[in-house]
Amino acid sequence: MKLPFQPDTTTLLEAIPYPAMILDSSFRIIVMNRLMEAMTGYPSTKVCNIHGELVIRSNTGNNRGQLYRQVFHSGEPVSVAGDILNCYRRKIRIQYHISQLTETGGDTCGLLIICEDVSAKNETDETRSENYRSFELIGYSTKMQKVFEMIPLLAQTDASVLITGETGTGKDKIAEVIHQKSPRARFPFIKVNCGALPEGLLESELFGHVKGAFTGATRNKPGMFKLADRGTLFLTEIGDMPLPLQVKLLSVLDDRKFTPVGGEQSTSVDVRIIAATHRPLQEQVRDNQFREDLFYRLNVLQTHLPPLREREGDIRYLLDHFLDKITSALGKTIVGFTPTAMQALLDYQYPGNIRELRNIVEYSANICKRKKITMEQLPPYLSEKPRREKAGDKEEINAGAKTPAPSPVATPEKKNTRSDSARSSWGDIERQTIIDALKKHDGNRTRTAADLGWGRMKLWRKMKKYQLLD
Repeated sequence: MKLPFQPDTTTLLEAIPYPAMILDSSFRIIVMNRLMEAMTGYPSTKVCNIHGELVIRSNTGNNRGQLYRQVFHSGEPVSVAGDILNCYRRKIRIQYHISQLTETGGDTCGLLIICEDVSAKNETDETRSENYRSFELIGYSTKMQKVFEMIPLLAQTDASVLITGETGTGKDKIAEVIHQKSPRARFPFIKVNCGALPEGLLESELFGHVKGAFTGATRNKPGMFKLADRGTLFLTEIGDMPLPLQVKLLSVLDDRKFTPVGGEQSTSVDVRIIAATHRPLQEQVRDNQFREDLFYRLNVLQTHLPPLREREGDIRYLLDHFLDKITSALGKTIVGFTPTAMQALLDYQYPGNIRELRNIVEYSANICKRKKITMEQLPPYLSEKPRREKAGDKEEINAGAKTPAPSPVATPEKKNTRSDSARSSWGDIERQTIIDALKKHDGNRTRTAADLGWGRMKLWRKMKKYQLLD
């Protein structure tokens, strides 16, 4: 006799594109999908067998489970609008859908709950200030919610903004969102990496040059300030800008005028400046590595992006997002990670933050030949390096986070050993790859860059980063 169809409830819920959960006949939680975990802030394992109303705290008229009982006994689905309060005390506008679940024999066995987040829809219609998912800005943690709350305030002004945070935290994404939500959105958003070019080239890149200004200057070239006129100029890695250029940048910010390299006539511009850095600028000011007057000129408004290790609950959500995006691009069907692989990813420190997390997912998705990614498909260094620190080590981690640019020390303290080894693992592999390619092509940078799939400028930046320049 053929057994009746019995779908796996976890797999079924994960296929629903909204936060969802299943309650039993006593209205206790049986299972939640990951979107519901992200919305409420509660992992499914910790709220299993708890009354649904205690997790979905709302003003939808479900006091003491009234709506649950109504749907359970009548069989008629209910859909009501209201707000819920998640574990981070964040209020979320939702459309609350409750439906009856029945067994094969027709007996009522539980409820299906779906919470559609409509806050983004409502605010898009009114203020267009909360739709950040298209920019890959994803986060339900308290610290990221504070960043999201700041964006509309930062966007509706022309004051300079300084974005701080470790490498790979998404500073460029925040800068782009601020521009897109600002009155300057229909004008250019120009990005310049201040640490990617030598001083002479960076000056020409920023301010342009006139014909004959230097050898090879065969025509007039507008700089990024000119190209960004009436728009936004994003200066990333501002902490790496040479001191002589800092003087000229301060002058432009004050006067709204600049003179191209080799030119005599000044040009007026209307540009909004957003700067970003992973370096501690106040320490650089004390060490005379960054001008104090320029620091105050840039730091009119400031926002800090937390490292991934401090964003509790966001790692799983980001893993799912990047896996969906990368597998779609590869044309593969990978439904997730095995429990062991997922735990390893949740325990990892992510010194490279979101950039490293995405690289890990992309690496794993490319070599995975099954429906789920296992430990064997994760980068080997994940199983060799230390896991995320426990509560007792939290002070040590946070102390390291305040100094994103570690300086070389002859005899490092024992407490930094694990963090340094994790931080260097990916870089060591990349550095050795560059060295091997240079040896293969007898030091020819053009052929080396082509072999690595890079442009010459990217190879130069990497060689500078790993101290491989002559």
